[in-house]
Amino acid sequence: MKKVIFACVHNAGRSQMAAAFFNAMADPTRAHAVSAGTQPGSRVHPEVQAVMAEVGIDLSEARPQLLTEELAQGAQWLITMGCGDACPFVPGLRRGDWPLEDPKGKSLERVREIRDDVRSRVLDLLSRDDGEQR
Repeated sequence: MKKVIFACVHNAGRSQMAAAFFNAMADPTRAHAVSAGTQPGSRVHPEVQAVMAEVGIDLSEARPQLLTEELAQGAQWLITMGCGDACPFVPGLRRGDWPLEDPKGKSLERVREIRDDVRSRVLDLLSRDDGEQR
C-alpha cells in the first residue's frame, strides 16, 4: 500500500485538508495519507474545519501530530505545504512542495479558495501517480 505524508509546520490547516481529501478520493486498498507537522498546533484551525464541513469532510476529531521517523516509516511521498525553510524533510522519500497560503485567520472566502486549490492538487497527484483514484 502506498503511503503519502502531507506536512507543514503546525499541521492545523493545509496538510489536514490534503490528507482528508486524499483519503476520501484514493482507493483505500492501494493508498492512504497521513498529515503531520514539525511544530504541531493544539487543534485544527476552526475556519479549516468549517470549510471542510461544507464539502462533507468532518475534521472535528482531527488532531495535529508531530512528524516522526515512526510516522514516516513505509511512506513513499512527502508533500510539504509551502513552508519554505521550515518545511520538514524525510530522507529517501519522493518529495513535492505545494506553495499554498496558510489559512490561519483568513476569511472563510479565502479559506474556501485554499481548500479548492488543495483538492485540485490532490486530484492531480492521484491522477498521475499510478492512477490510484477511486
